[in-house]
Amino acid sequence: MAKILIIEDSPANMKLAVLLVGSAGHTSLQAEDARKGIAAVHAERPDLILMDMQLPDMDGMEATAILKADESTRDIPVVALTASAMKGDRERMLSAGCDGYIEKPIDFASFVAEINAVLDRRR
Repeated sequence: MAKILIIEDSPANMKLAVLLVGSAGHTSLQAEDARKGIAAVHAERPDLILMDMQLPDMDGMEATAILKADESTRDIPVVALTASAMKGDRERMLSAGCDGYIEKPIDFASFVAEINAVLDRRR
């Protein structure tokens, strides 16, 4: 069982992500913006971060870059949660430091498969 931090500003998407993380047998922590999420990473040391890419205070790629530049948090995998499904978006997010990519609307099977794959790579 992993501890997963969900950084998501949409209450509906947060509720769904929390439900799916719990259904997959993991525990979840929640933050509704990037700054609170970064603080939670330092305080809670999650096993994985689900990062919305469209956050109100800073975008998810900027928040990911901050975490990846910090020696104390760079090894925590970040999975992009995004409604951006244009050609090249996945590659752009992975090259920005994300360790995985989940498209919205979220599909339960692919959501769980991506989380487990990223956690397996970390182990």
